[in-house]
Parts: sequence; structure tokens; C-alpha cells
Amino acid sequence: MRHTISVLVENQFGVLARISGLFSGRGYNIDSLTVAETLDPTTSRMTIVTRGEDPVIEQIIKQLNRLIDVIKVVDLTGVDHVEREIVLVKVVAQGEKREEVLRIVDIFRGKIIDVSPEGFVIELTGDEDKINAFVNLLKPLGVKEVARAGKVAMPRGLGKLGSVAKSVEKERKEGPELAGSSKGEGSGALPA
Repeated sequence: MRHTISVLVENQFGVLARISGLFSGRGYNIDSLTVAETLDPTTSRMTIVTRGEDPVIEQIIKQLNRLIDVIKVVDLTGVDHVEREIVLVKVVAQGEKREEVLRIVDIFRGKIIDVSPEGFVIELTGDEDKINAFVNLLKPLGVKEVARAGKVAMPRGLGKLGSVAKSVEKERKEGPELAGSSKGEGSGALPA
């Protein structure tokens, strides 16, 4: 099963190497990895996409939590969240192909960010399925190059990563039908 894991870390030299080393040292692949500073410049948020059975992912999360620079780890797979990717696609398009490329970009609400007589560079954001469909439609028209960024993800609602972690932990202990029922939080909204 594919999992999206959000990790809040100290913004320190070597943290990325330690976390990616944890995965590679145990033979797990990272499908996607994004890292950036948060509003607090002393912390960064990592979004890691990996594959594995639930017990394996739980073990990875426990090992991540043991790293000294890790502040919080949440598997967003079982949490209501939003996620996006970005892709840049360089397309060779002349003549009639140019118009077809522009139609596809418009349908997908993409953005032309560079134009040349030979073609375009197009930017698109969306979920994985949207990105895949867009690239697949453009391939027969002359895709020259694709640069795809990793997934970024965030829990829905106004709750922060820490409150989501507490909510997920409570749900695991009590079961999904009981967690949050004492405060009327069964609507899917995250605690504030």
C-alpha cells in the first residue's frame, strides 16, 4: 500500500541525509520526497511517499520518531488531507500541434510559462492522476522533457500537524468509530 508521511524536522544540516538513510538502510524505496522550510525558519516539513504494508510503515514511523532532529511524524494516508504535485513539461509543437497543445493546457487549467517558435514549457499542478493524464495526452504531440516535483500534503481543516498526530493516535487506540465522539468531532473535521 502507498503511504504519504508528513515529517516535521529541525532545519539542520544532515537531517535529510539521516532520514533518507533510514529508508535506504532498511531497503525501502522513497517514491517521492519534498522538503521546505515552514513558517518557522528553524523547522522544515518533509512529505515522503513510500510503499509498504501497514506494519512496515508503523515501524518506519517509530524509527523516524527516534531520530533526534524529528519533531513530529504523521502518516496522512488514513487522515483527510489534500495533496498536490507540480510538473513542468517541455513540448515540441509547431503548426496544428500548437493549437492542440494549447487546448489540452486550457482543459487541464495548466499555464504556459515559456514560449518559443519550436514549442512550450507548461506548468501544471494537481493530484497524481491529473498529472499522469496530462502527460499521457501530450506524449503523442511531442513531449521533449518532463520535470516532476514530489507530492506535498497537508491535513484538511485548521488543525496543525501536531493535533492531527494526536487525533490519529487516539483513533488507533479507540477505533475510528469512537475517536472524537465525546466532543462531536465525528464530522471528519480535524481538531483545532
